Amino acid sequence: MRYRRSKAKGASFFFTVVTHGRKKTLCRKENVLLIKEAFKRVIAERPFTIDAFVLLPDHIHCIWTLPENDNDFSTRWRLFKSFFTKGCRDEFKSAQTDSMLKKGEQAIWQRRFWEHTIRDEDDFIRHADYIHYNPVKHGLAESPKDWPHTSFHRYVDMGVYDREWGSGREMAFDECVGRE
Repeated sequence: MRYRRSKAKGASFFFTVVTHGRKKTLCRKENVLLIKEAFKRVIAERPFTIDAFVLLPDHIHCIWTLPENDNDFSTRWRLFKSFFTKGCRDEFKSAQTDSMLKKGEQAIWQRRFWEHTIRDEDDFIRHADYIHYNPVKHGLAESPKDWPHTSFHRYVDMGVYDREWGSGREMAFDECVGRE
């Protein structure tokens, strides 16, 4: 199967990146810190903006905007995964299989990631809402405000959301938003 990646330059993209075997270890304190450091290092080397973000135990959703005339998000994800992999503890690495070792892979991340080019402001809003509601969708929090690893709190501070947004009601999303 051939994967087709967007060639749009300077665009915004929605991503889903998943751990290998959906192993639920990303939200451990040491891994949260490592993820933050990995993003800082990649942004320093290859700038981009993280517009929306949520870290869940076994996956990450985010929206990035790349600089004008740049569409190389694949290298950024490779650098991010590599930095994280080199710095993480053995709980991931112990899950490696012989076939992975032969291929030189680490059993931390799924090989690929889901990517969607944000088409317009409405598409951006739908994907940002999906990102911020995701901890509730997965039963990890009663409300988006209750989840610590998210840009939801920044959106509240900017006045985009009311602090109670997404609380006390189930939100439905179009099936094409946030495909995992």
